Formats: sequence, C-alpha cells, structure tokens
Amino acid sequence: MPARTSGMCFRAVVIPAACNEPDESVGKVKLQNLRDLWVDELKDLYHAENQILKALPKMAKAAVDEELRTAFEEHLEQTRGHVERLEQVFEQIDEAPKGKRCKGMEGIIAEGKEMLELDLPEPVGDAALIAAAQRVEHYEIAAYGTVRTYAEILGESDAVALLEETLNEEKETDERLTGIAETVNPEASESEDSADVSSGNRSRNGNGKKSRQPVGAGR
Repeated sequence: MPARTSGMCFRAVVIPAACNEPDESVGKVKLQNLRDLWVDELKDLYHAENQILKALPKMAKAAVDEELRTAFEEHLEQTRGHVERLEQVFEQIDEAPKGKRCKGMEGIIAEGKEMLELDLPEPVGDAALIAAAQRVEHYEIAAYGTVRTYAEILGESDAVALLEETLNEEKETDERLTGIAETVNPEASESEDSADVSSGNRSRNGNGKKSRQPVGAGR
C-alpha cells in the first residue's frame, strides 16, 4: 500500500498563459495565497484597461450611429478613470501596476479590429462594433467582480469601494450597448434582406444606406 504523506496538501493550479508576459513561465509566477492571486489579477486588469484606451477611439471613429459613437466616446473617458482607480489601489497596497500582459483582452480586441477592416453596410458594421464592445464589457465585468470579491475577503475596504464603482460603470455600459443594439440590429437585418438587390453595387445596400468604409481607408 502506498505510504501516506502528512502535512498540508496543495492543489496544482495552472495559470492560463493567455494573460502572462511572453517571457514569464508558470513556475516563475509565485502565487502562494489569495492576496498574491488578487494582485496578479489586478495587474492583468491594468494591462487590459490600457489596451481598451487605445481601441476605443478607433471604435468611436468607425461607428456611424450617433448614439453608439457617443457611447464609445463617453466610455473612453470612463476608462481613463478606471485606470486611475486601479493606480490608486496599487498605491494603497504598495504594489507596482505593471508586469503582466493580458492576451485574453488582446484576443478580444483583435477580433474587433478584424471587423473594423471589413467593408460592411453601415448598420451591419455598427452591430459588429456593439458585439465586439460587449465582449470587452463582459470580460471586464467578470474580472472586476472577481477582484472586488477578493478585496472584500482580504479586508481591503478602500479597494472594494474603488473596484465596485468601476464594476457598476461596466455594467451600465453593457446595458447601454444592449439598448443601442435594439435599434441597430433590426436595421442590420433590413440590410441583410436587401443584400440581393444591392449585389451589383457594393457601396450601398437596398435601402440606399452606404457601406461603412474600413477604418484607415478614407475615414
């Protein structure tokens, strides 16, 4: 019979490589307790937010629907505040905010960028932008919900308040995008219905609506 071991048992945790720096190996990331994991997740979020700061101006420029463009522009300002709040949290816990690269957010943004490079009818392009933006929001809602819960368990009340504020703003943005989609998506459906009529002219759909030019191609 195999010998029994004594002492504490450790469950192996595989840290997804998707959100680590390319030169980091799992063995080098020392996560010994919940606080280590919390700080690691905060760094991941910090990098994600800075990626979003770069992506939002392009999304706003590509949006044709005025309400959607305004939503992107206003969320850009909110995102700057999200970065500042994270920096406040790092200052409170005496940690540096850098050291991680979130490839998870990179992937989501890369998919959105592909849509920006397509020549789509205006309402279809806007619908695609909303879908891409809501993927970002859902990622952030999950991430901020996690770090807020960790902060609460760890007794970091000041951090809880800051992270909760951002979490609520992410939820509000997601709901706002859903509301805009309720107008944009039916318009995109009408564009699809008229695709056969407009097949001879790629620049317009059957409703006389122009196609959205790819970002960087004349816009």
